[in-house]
Amino acid sequence: MDELWRGFTQGIGLLVSLDPEVMEVAGRSLLISLSATIIASLVAVPLAAVIHLNSFPGKRAIITVTQALFSVPTVVVGLFVFVLFSSAGPLGGLNLIFTPTLMVIGQALLIAPLILGLAISALSGVDRAYVDTARSLGAGGLQVAGVILREARFAVVAAVIMGFGRAVSEVGLAIMIGGNIKGFTRVITTAISLETSKGELELAIALGIILLIIALVINIGLSRVQQRA
Repeated sequence: MDELWRGFTQGIGLLVSLDPEVMEVAGRSLLISLSATIIASLVAVPLAAVIHLNSFPGKRAIITVTQALFSVPTVVVGLFVFVLFSSAGPLGGLNLIFTPTLMVIGQALLIAPLILGLAISALSGVDRAYVDTARSLGAGGLQVAGVILREARFAVVAAVIMGFGRAVSEVGLAIMIGGNIKGFTRVITTAISLETSKGELELAIALGIILLIIALVINIGLSRVQQRA
């Protein structure tokens, strides 16, 4: 018990003193996850509008598969990306394995279905009258999409926030395709896993507190957005 308490107090000390290693790992983790969230959102949100506004065979199946991917294990996505980008994989020539760039790609693939599915649900909650009115006034497809996205903006933002929360808290994918390389691909979750296995609780606790703070901020932001929605 004394060892745990000592580790906790020393971890707080590292956090308060803005320890360079702690700040480096936290900054890299936020940068990678934010980049992945932006990329996933730029693809998933417009795609959600296209799927919602159009009727085509297999639409229900696409939505069902998308929702099923919400809970896909991160290691499965990590394995898929690793196979694609490893030296023996079809994209191995890009030499992206064990780089922050590939971690961004992997996290984007992980959270894109979540943002897509939640954005489709958000758009489905918009009164059909908005769409019919816009079309009756001669609005084109892009204009109609803009109308419903504006009406559902708070719910869509909530979907993006949830996507970021999933990205920043995952660990399996980051280890598999990032390699947990110090000063290069090490992020909060992989650093916590490594330092705990080494018995270095001080750094693990400091990073754990940062991750908890991020989770708290995400939940507060999500709650406020949902209230406005």
